[in-house]
Amino acid sequence: MPKVGMQPIRRQQLIEATLQAVDQVGLGDASIALIARLAGVSNGIISHYFQDKNGLIAATMRHLMNALSEGTVARRLALTDDSPRAHLRVIVEGNFDASQVSGPAMKTWLAFWAASMHQPSLHRLQRINDHRLYSNLCCQFRRVLPLYHARKAARGLAALIDGLWLRGALSGDAFDTEQAIRIAYEYMDLQLAKQHALDTTPQAAERSHAATASLAGAQRG
Repeated sequence: MPKVGMQPIRRQQLIEATLQAVDQVGLGDASIALIARLAGVSNGIISHYFQDKNGLIAATMRHLMNALSEGTVARRLALTDDSPRAHLRVIVEGNFDASQVSGPAMKTWLAFWAASMHQPSLHRLQRINDHRLYSNLCCQFRRVLPLYHARKAARGLAALIDGLWLRGALSGDAFDTEQAIRIAYEYMDLQLAKQHALDTTPQAAERSHAATASLAGAQRG
């Protein structure tokens, strides 16, 4: 019988071994036997805690997603500025945190993205991760921009973050975190600057709503 309190330790050992195995040989060749050997445990331990390799991969992805979320939350709690810009910067920085741009993490994310197109359980995790980034960005942009523009800005910044991360992961060189963050900041500031060109007062929102309703009525007529 396993010792009391060993489960979280064993699970963490196996997740770290999975990251190491994917870094060394890729997801396809990261066998149960290799992962168990790297973790210093028997093959049966993986089945005991995760059922199979797919369960272990899903747990590893949740580990990376949790690290991303926890890093972002820690930065947010340290803020002394409650502006949308400050919160958006935190989201950008969190996505380029060291936990997300290490060699093992990047290779595992890349393998996860590919596998998620074929495995429903991984696809659900990918959708959750995508939606979390978009909704967090949109929430902050919405504080200063009309809904349509906030959504557009959030989609653009999310795509830019993913694109910068992907190019960095595939470059073969050390990830230039500072450059990626700087480029994302520039796009973010361009979007935030639109608040000065757009009328975002409640009166403007009412006029926009009335105009939309009028147009819809005309189209039905």
